Amino acid sequence: MLYFIALVPNREIREQVKKLKEAFRNNYGAGHALKSPAHITLQMPFKRVPALENDLCESLEQFAGNQKGFSVGLKGFGCFEPRVIYLKVTGHEPIQKLQQDLKAMLAEKTGFTPDELTTKIHPHMTLATRDLSEEAFYKAWPAYEHRKFEATFPVSGIFLLKHNGKSWDIFREFSFNPS
Repeated sequence: MLYFIALVPNREIREQVKKLKEAFRNNYGAGHALKSPAHITLQMPFKRVPALENDLCESLEQFAGNQKGFSVGLKGFGCFEPRVIYLKVTGHEPIQKLQQDLKAMLAEKTGFTPDELTTKIHPHMTLATRDLSEEAFYKAWPAYEHRKFEATFPVSGIFLLKHNGKSWDIFREFSFNPS
């Protein structure tokens, strides 16, 4: 099975982001990002046999139980020229620390190899990727470069997403320590 680990915003922000992704599909022919819910990737996709799923979930549950919640801000649009347009994340530090701690745990407790581990992240929330042609990118970017978008959401856990053969589903949420 194919999985990845991410931060996923609340339903209201997921819906707002879905509408933005739909606009990219409708206006620029870039619908690939609709194959996953709004998220900030902590660990890129990786393969695991279904028999190891419970062990992975136990490790993630233990890890999350030792984490403290924080807030994530989204403000404005950014790009990785010439194929990706995303929502900018403000205040990267807690996300980057969480990702580094997660990486260490995955290597130590779940047998991730160095090649499987996401080494460094630039926290963002993708709106258009892969199927956004270079031509469409250069049409879309001027329309979004200075456009306003602002939201904040609480992070109270990490999510394991699982590929169903066509798209990504939220498989499990692992809650942080509430105290």
